[in-house]
Amino acid sequence: MDAKTFDKSKLPSRHVTEGPSRAPHRSYYYAMGLTEEEIHRPFVGVVSCWNEAAPCNIALQRQAQSVKAGVKEAGGTPREFCTITVTDGIAMGHQGMKSSLVSREVIADSIELTMRGHSYDALVGVAGCDKSLPGTMMAMLRLNVPSVFMYGGSILPGKFKGHDVTVQDVFEGVGKHSVGDMSDDDLHELECVACPSAGACGAQFTANTMACVSEAIGLALPGSAGTPAPYESRDAYARASGEAVMKLIALGIRPRDICTRKAFENAAIVVAATGGSTNGALHLPAMAHECGIDFDLFDVAEIFKKTPYIADLKPGGKYVASDVHEIGGVPQILKALLEGGILHGDCLTVTGKTMAENLASVTFNTEQKVIYPVSNPITPTGGVVGLKGTLAPDGAIVKVAGLQNLKFRGPARCFDCEEDAFHAVEAREYKDGEVLVIRYEGPKGGPGMREMLATTAALYGQGAGDKVALITDGRFSGATRGFCVGHVGPEAAVGGPIGLIQDGDMIAMDAVTGTLDLEVDEAELERRRKTWKAPPNAYQSGAIRKFADQVGPARYGAVTHAGGKAEVHCYADI
Repeated sequence: MDAKTFDKSKLPSRHVTEGPSRAPHRSYYYAMGLTEEEIHRPFVGVVSCWNEAAPCNIALQRQAQSVKAGVKEAGGTPREFCTITVTDGIAMGHQGMKSSLVSREVIADSIELTMRGHSYDALVGVAGCDKSLPGTMMAMLRLNVPSVFMYGGSILPGKFKGHDVTVQDVFEGVGKHSVGDMSDDDLHELECVACPSAGACGAQFTANTMACVSEAIGLALPGSAGTPAPYESRDAYARASGEAVMKLIALGIRPRDICTRKAFENAAIVVAATGGSTNGALHLPAMAHECGIDFDLFDVAEIFKKTPYIADLKPGGKYVASDVHEIGGVPQILKALLEGGILHGDCLTVTGKTMAENLASVTFNTEQKVIYPVSNPITPTGGVVGLKGTLAPDGAIVKVAGLQNLKFRGPARCFDCEEDAFHAVEAREYKDGEVLVIRYEGPKGGPGMREMLATTAALYGQGAGDKVALITDGRFSGATRGFCVGHVGPEAAVGGPIGLIQDGDMIAMDAVTGTLDLEVDEAELERRRKTWKAPPNAYQSGAIRKFADQVGPARYGAVTHAGGKAEVHCYADI
């Protein structure tokens, strides 16, 4: 393809490059070294979440350069820019985690504003850490210009005493250390070796879950999600992504042509089949919201309920993302699901071909133990389960991958913030059989719907991971394991039942039947409602307060605007 292949009169960038009235605009491009020919080619935004906050993002700038090379070779003019990202592993366990979910919205908004402000014609997004993946894909669906997503890649596993380890082991090491089961020297050695390279957290936590989603939903090139970040072969995928977006411009294929209801079902199937992060149940509704598709927590949970769990991945299993790469990458997961009759093969993808066509040349690798065939799954239902009941009328979510006991009933022990719960766990001030309740951590009440990995990992490190349960209107990290129920809705801050629980109330959870109930009669709950009052919010200004004012329920993705259904005009059509 070359510039003549594309008709600029139909592309957004005509507003900044074509005609005598745009001479001032073109002067800026000449100032940056562009030639006249380059100015009149399609403009492709190449956004990365590069920063020096954590290893998840440190390799993204390198990959963005390869994307730009691919765009140029295929007849386009790349325009690179960066957006923010908040790295959950570093934000975890303190007030910084309130910024995490908010950053998803800021990422999507900042990409939208950059694209709109400069009238770019297409988008390639390279993202590394948890919220940056859905945030980037949300922007693609919102703008609806031809787009290709690319994951920046996973970290390599660390080695500790002859075993593969991830950052999850360090969080759990803190719990072991607190009860004397790990020495100072061992904890220090572990922290020094757990994260040996660039890349996002190595197990099936949120980043790798959403990376699998990017291929399953059709926004990423086949195989691009699996290659670890340090491998130079990632650059080939980056270059190919740049070339692919130019083909999408030529063919007129847009994200909403790809991300249909069936494609979202494929995405949910992959989350469940891989024992992925419960955050998938938050991000998929948010992405669907951008293109006006109804796909809430209950829709996601319905798919989870009937999807077999086939990927033996940490935290519930044995293997990490680099192991998936070694046996053939995400296409191996998708091929197993397609051959098992689980996946919709007729969905369009960024290759211009359907999912089935992309997988036609893939042979399922039977000489490996990472991915199981659908005919012989690890468990017959998915690794993530939706719950509903008197405690969660608007739903809740639990990861059951690796759990032996799928039912739990016990007395409540209530905490009104994560810090209080963590201090109690650290001091071993809880009893086996209790249900620890962490509330006022939802989207509005947090604000920001924090993840609770520090607390859940400490419990596991103390050997109590299967002896107590934990529920919250906040979130859990993809690294969380144990009977931990998140996204309980309505949240406490808006008067949900979780805010009415008192110490000693019996709570019953059943991940087989999908129920979460508070065993207190309605008359007593009504009495409590009359005296209930939400605690004051300490955030009265800034981005976090703005988020609290705008955010909706977790059931619908904790979104902050009206979405595709309310859209009057689409950016791609300007």
